[in-house]
Amino acid sequence: MAKLYFRYGAMNSGKTTALLQAAYNYEERGQRVLVAKPAVDTKGDRHIVSRLGVSREVDFTVTADDSFRDRFIEHSHLASANTGQDVSCLIVDEAQFLTAAQIDDLLRIALLDGIPVLAYGIRTDFQTAAFPGSRRLLEVAHSLEELKTICRCGSKAMFNGRKVDGRYVFDGDQVAIDGVRVEYESLCGKCYLRESGGVLTPAA
Repeated sequence: MAKLYFRYGAMNSGKTTALLQAAYNYEERGQRVLVAKPAVDTKGDRHIVSRLGVSREVDFTVTADDSFRDRFIEHSHLASANTGQDVSCLIVDEAQFLTAAQIDDLLRIALLDGIPVLAYGIRTDFQTAAFPGSRRLLEVAHSLEELKTICRCGSKAMFNGRKVDGRYVFDGDQVAIDGVRVEYESLCGKCYLRESGGVLTPAA
């Protein structure tokens, strides 16, 4: 039985590198994979780029209004027609940005279409609140795997601190793509509390 896997970690825990390695492993064995990401992730345009400088173009993107399963079936048929190979695996980057319904589609792809799905993402935002996609993955994925990284103090990082123009911020929209003004730092709980002034949960 094909399964839905959720591989998660704080920012800079090597998720993208692990994703690209997983795709390479399939292709090295002569198998066809499809790589997708949410359209809201504009960093790298249509590419997935690791901190090590390795990149790969995605096969397709999905908007919040798309049926992920319909998009997958469409591109799976195209891939089979172009290469003569059936798709062996679907790999999804930035899965936290998907809707709960799209995560359910990933489960259907695994269970009804028989295609393993590897979803990579982070659990919580800069206010420690779960992203909708991550919450649903934690509820329904067959396998959960944490990719670990460390805080600047050397402890295990759990949270994602957001900086704007180099200063930590703790309010704003849930989604702000890493870019020129916005950046993120992985923090342990103690360092997060130090930067937030002791505030751990989002304001009501």
